[in-house]
This record gives sequence, C-alpha cells and structure tokens, in this order.
Amino acid sequence: MYRSVSLRAVVCLSTLFPAVMVQAAPDADVELLKQELLELKQRYEVQQKALAVLEQRVRQVEEQPASPPPKRLAKSPADMKGNSQVAVGTGAAAASGGAAGGSGSSYGQSLADDSQPAQSVSNLYDEASGFFGGGKFSVETGLTYSRYDTRQLILNGFLALDSIFLGNINLDRIKSDTWTLDLTGRYNFNNRWQFDLNVPVVYRESTYQSGGGNGGSAGVTTEETVTRDPEIGDVNFGIAYKFLDESVNTPDAVVTLRVKAPTGKDPFGIKLRQVDANSNLFVPDSLPTGNGVWSITPGISLVKTFDPAVLFGSLSYTHNFEESFDDISSTVGQENPGKVDIGDSFQLGAGIAFALNEKMSMSFSVSDVVQRKSKIKQDGGDWESVTSSDANAGYFNIGMTIAATDNLTIVPNLSIGMTDDAPDFQFSLKFPYYF
Repeated sequence: MYRSVSLRAVVCLSTLFPAVMVQAAPDADVELLKQELLELKQRYEVQQKALAVLEQRVRQVEEQPASPPPKRLAKSPADMKGNSQVAVGTGAAAASGGAAGGSGSSYGQSLADDSQPAQSVSNLYDEASGFFGGGKFSVETGLTYSRYDTRQLILNGFLALDSIFLGNINLDRIKSDTWTLDLTGRYNFNNRWQFDLNVPVVYRESTYQSGGGNGGSAGVTTEETVTRDPEIGDVNFGIAYKFLDESVNTPDAVVTLRVKAPTGKDPFGIKLRQVDANSNLFVPDSLPTGNGVWSITPGISLVKTFDPAVLFGSLSYTHNFEESFDDISSTVGQENPGKVDIGDSFQLGAGIAFALNEKMSMSFSVSDVVQRKSKIKQDGGDWESVTSSDANAGYFNIGMTIAATDNLTIVPNLSIGMTDDAPDFQFSLKFPYYF
C-alpha cells in the first residue's frame, strides 16, 4: 500500500516538472527581448536627435545666400550687353527647375554677376581704346614730366698722320625738362560717340652747355638756362565713334578725329643770342609751348580679349597745315616773313595688358612716331628743307590702372625712349573721374 502511494506521487511529480520548466524558459526569453527592445529604443532616440541637429544645419545653410563665383578678369565690357540675355535666361531656367532644391535663384544671380566685367578691365579698355564709356560725362586731370638730355660732339678740323686731330673740338649738351598739366573733359553719348576737349598748361626749362669755345680752349665750358613760365599750350578737340563691339571673332574698334589749334607760343621768330662767355654757345630768348600751326589727326584703335590677356593697337596720322608768319628768322636784328610747312607724322603702337585683380591692371606696349622733314619758304623765295627736322621717336611704355573708387581711376604710365629723337623718359599720372 505504501509503495503504491509513493509510486503515484513520483508519477505525478514527473508529469508536473516539464510543465514548470517550460513555463520558466519563456519568461527568461521575454526579459531578454524586452532588454534588447529598450536598447534599440534608446539608440533610435539618439539617432533621431542627431537627425534633428543635421536637419537644422541644412536649413541654416540653405537660408544663407550662395557666394557668387569670382568675376572673370579679362572680359570685355561689351560682354555686359551681349551676355545679359543669356545670364537672365539661364537664371530663370535654373530658378524654375530648382524650386524644390531652393538654390536656383542664387545660381542665376551668380551668372548675372559674372556677366559684369571687373572694374580694372573696364578701366583698361578705356585707356587702350581712348573711348571712355564708364559714364556720360568724365573729367581728367593729368600731369606729365618729360626729360630730354642729349650730347653732341662737333669736330671742326682735320686728321694729321691719321691719328692727330688739328682743329676745334666742341661738346654741346642740352638738358630739357617739361611739365605739362592736362585738363580734359569728355562727354559720352549712348556709348557710341565721344566728344572731348583738352587744355594743356606747359612749363619748360632748358639748360644749354658748350665746351671748347673762345678759340678752342679746352678749359672753357659754359652753360645757360632758359625757362618758360606756365602757359597754355595747343588746345585740341576730339571726336570718337565706336563702330564695332567685341565678339568672338572681332575686336572693339574705335575711330577718332582730333583737331589741334595753335593757341600756344610758336617756335618761329624766336631769336638765338650768343653767350658772352662762350663764342660757340647760342641760346633762345624764350621757349615755345606749341607748334604754331593747325593740325588734324585721324586714327583707329583696336582692343581684343584673349582670356586672360587683352591685346590692343592703334594707328594715327597727323597732317599739319601750312601757315604764314610775320617772322621766321632766328637771327638777331632780322625779320623775315614767310611760310612754314611742318612735316606730317604717323604714330603706331601695340601692347598687351593683364588684369591683376578687380581693382588693378598692368600693360606693356611699344609706340613709334615717325615725322617727315619740315620746310620753310621766305617771301619771294623757294621752299627749303630744314636740316635734321625729321625724327623717329620710339618708346617702351609700362602702364597701370588702379580703380581707387567706383568713379575715380588712377593711371600711372612710364615711357622710356628707345631712339635718339625720343626723350629719355616720360612719366605721367592721370586721374579720370566718371559722373
């Protein structure tokens, strides 16, 4: 009896034990899953916060205006008109196509900004072509200093035994300093026509030296200085017409016509006086500030962009009109009326320029002025050529344009003489101001 009860108890416990084990196992898995779920929720919250921060940063970046790309430096001012439709059309298309992205309008604005040439390039074009299209009216003040120093050895005698010179030796030297203040006013009509008036004020000082005077004494060297107080020079008036705008295959082209009036002191009739201390030295009573004749100068200038450089060139021809004077003699005590025909001249030049940045550009060029011989004719006589009146003056020019403000430009220029007829150097400083 006892054994049967024990057996029944064992059987009952054996049937209940698996059920308890099965009940305990699922409880442990549930706890583990709950723990993993909690960890995932925590990670998700961290990621959500990170996404919110990133989204806020993206919104801040989108709200800021896009920085436009830097302007092209070597772009023709004519492109401003030619590219306006392209820039506006592209900007509108980008704005309509990029409305969802929110950056189309800023991209179009950057294209419009890029269509505007840098100010240094506009100033460079003005100086290269002589056509100032920065405003309807502009005034320019310029100051030019010119230095001329020449020496001439004069031998009056003959060689003995091929090595010994018998005679007089004279060494002449002329040092000339000229200051010119130019006042120029310009009016630009519809960026096609330009009218300008230039009034120069000239101050001159020349020093004449001669050695070997008074019978050829080697120890005698004297000098005499002649000055001319500031006076108005030859006033000139110019007209320019821009007949061609720059394109892919064509340059900017401007034709000019300039007329010069003889308002300055002419060089004819000025007497040459001998210096008492030297029989070889003759100096003028005064110095001229003009040519004394009317002249007309037609010309053409071309400017073409080859990014990042700008090439320019010019060609002009000056015709001097024949003029009559009451006195054309330089001898003291004599007055000989007559006519003067100053030789015509032509000038050509070419150069290259670079925009260093939006405010400054630099140019290098060469120019040459070739003048024919002049002729004089006394009343009742024949035409005679003036010895050594022809000239060939070549220059190497280094120039800059500095945009001081939106309206004011500073233009320094250095010209170095490359031939005997050219001044040793010229330095000019101009200040064009646009209204």
